[in-house]
Amino acid sequence: MNRSRFLHITLAAATAVALTGGVLTLTAGAATAATSKFTDDFNGDGYRDLVTTAPHATVGGVKSAGAVVVNYGSASGISASRRKVITQNSSGIPGTAESNDTFGAVVASDDLNNDGYADLVVGAPGEDVGDDTDGGTAAVIWGSASGLSGARTISDPKSSSHDRFGQSLAVGDFSGDGKADVAVGSTGKDVWIHKGGFTKSSGAASRFELTASLQSGTGHGAVSLLSGDVNGDDTDDLIVNGTYVNTSSKYYGTLVYLGSTSGLTFDAVLESHEQAAVGDINGDGYDDLVTSAWWGGSTDELGGSISTHFGGSGGIHTDPRQTIDQDTPGIPGADESSDNFGHAVSLGDIDGDGLADAAVSADYESIGDATLTGSVTVLRGTPTGLSSSDAKVFHQDSAGVPGANEDNDGFGSSVRLSDLNGDHHADLSVGAKTENHGDGALWSLRGSSSGVTAKNAVSFGAASEGISTSGAPSFGATMLR
Repeated sequence: MNRSRFLHITLAAATAVALTGGVLTLTAGAATAATSKFTDDFNGDGYRDLVTTAPHATVGGVKSAGAVVVNYGSASGISASRRKVITQNSSGIPGTAESNDTFGAVVASDDLNNDGYADLVVGAPGEDVGDDTDGGTAAVIWGSASGLSGARTISDPKSSSHDRFGQSLAVGDFSGDGKADVAVGSTGKDVWIHKGGFTKSSGAASRFELTASLQSGTGHGAVSLLSGDVNGDDTDDLIVNGTYVNTSSKYYGTLVYLGSTSGLTFDAVLESHEQAAVGDINGDGYDDLVTSAWWGGSTDELGGSISTHFGGSGGIHTDPRQTIDQDTPGIPGADESSDNFGHAVSLGDIDGDGLADAAVSADYESIGDATLTGSVTVLRGTPTGLSSSDAKVFHQDSAGVPGANEDNDGFGSSVRLSDLNGDHHADLSVGAKTENHGDGALWSLRGSSSGVTAKNAVSFGAASEGISTSGAPSFGATMLR
């Protein structure tokens, strides 16, 4: 959400915690929520938290029910012990763990009820709702001084027109009223906006339908959603990724809708892209978009590419400022078939210069004798765009990174740049959903003034995070964006 860009938080001393059964509980000296907060600080202690999902986790013996792991941030970063696992069998969470619910397929966050604690929105697109197979659902899990607990369902307003409600989520203040709204996508052409004013007892204040130019049906609709302020008016805009339909044909596309007091208005479509990340790369006060054609796209049938689109007072620039692939000078590796360069993208300020840097994964990259092992490339933000001259690449054979490159690891299934230890440098978190034959794993590498460093890097497997390794849980498949 845009307002988080302007937050300045003074970090207090770390609060003492008591750990029981691996679940975080806070002592009587627990922190109270600060006036200023992050949109991903669920316990109000002044540190960002990391959310990683295992959508195919076995829960209570039920396969692919899904689970979410929250690693709480601290002055020392994250640890496997300072975490909480949430499933539909957890106390206070709506529903019951059932086969193929895929609870945690996607997550989003912000303070929805304005109590000073960030709340977590979790999609379960495979949930059967009554007799509606794969109708899908989403739930808001409330933040508090003791972390995440209690929840309420975001109901589907029009279940007859689509399936997999909750397959995409975004949170942002799209009307500029100071209240966080929730956008929910499905396999339909519609995206539903649940208006801010959430309470634990009554949910959203109201809701309305945004009809997008998307192809509906299985695997279509809003594939992913995110929010940012591309025109600098201090009101969040909505970015919709999916299969865009024009008068004659269809394309993977990124559709941009500008927020205002009068609602969301279509601004532009960026063709041949399926994913995007948002942040101010050039430091001009407008959020920019990095879009990806990780499968190769219409112009690059090899290993994938990313494109940078600058924001401005008139909205997003449809002509890309730059397009980068692994054959771009300075980018490590080579543009090879099915590398999936751009499979996951995140923007954040790693070196503390006020400009957003980029983490770009190629989760099918082969390195040496290891096929489909995966890598992540880090690009520095500059006033003219992303720099390729000093790019760095990380994988499990990089010095200091725990583990080793093996076939089918999928390192880079998800990536996130966020400051988990409060030093004002975004840290690099990486998921690998197929590590150890589908168990999955998570890595956290520190940010610094010189960029990402593998010094003090940590890695946690599914089991160490409290996830059952039965049936390939895919821990690390997605992260909070």
